[in-house]
Amino acid sequence: MSSEELTVAAGTDEAEAAGGAEMTVEAAAARTYAVVADVNVRSGPGTSYGKVGRLRAGSRVSIACQRPGETVTGPTGTSKIWDRIGSGRYVSDTYVKTGSNGYVAPRC
Repeated sequence: MSSEELTVAAGTDEAEAAGGAEMTVEAAAARTYAVVADVNVRSGPGTSYGKVGRLRAGSRVSIACQRPGETVTGPTGTSKIWDRIGSGRYVSDTYVKTGSNGYVAPRC
């Protein structure tokens, strides 16, 4: 059993008691996604927000939640989805390989 499966399985009873909402959040938090190109980390969902860091291609991130913001064209296409990877830390979803053109985590 992988560590991801363990994390989801460990929260199953609680999630079932809460109608599954907690399991969705836990499952999203347990997953990591590859960053496909070097990208600036921003304090909000757009390039006008201040830079608070930088991620290198090949690094992995957990997506806490996602929200709409500035439309960006990046290596995986064009999207207005921004991924919150930490408190006050956002990257355009177009730099993260999620396997989807839509939301893969709860909305912020």
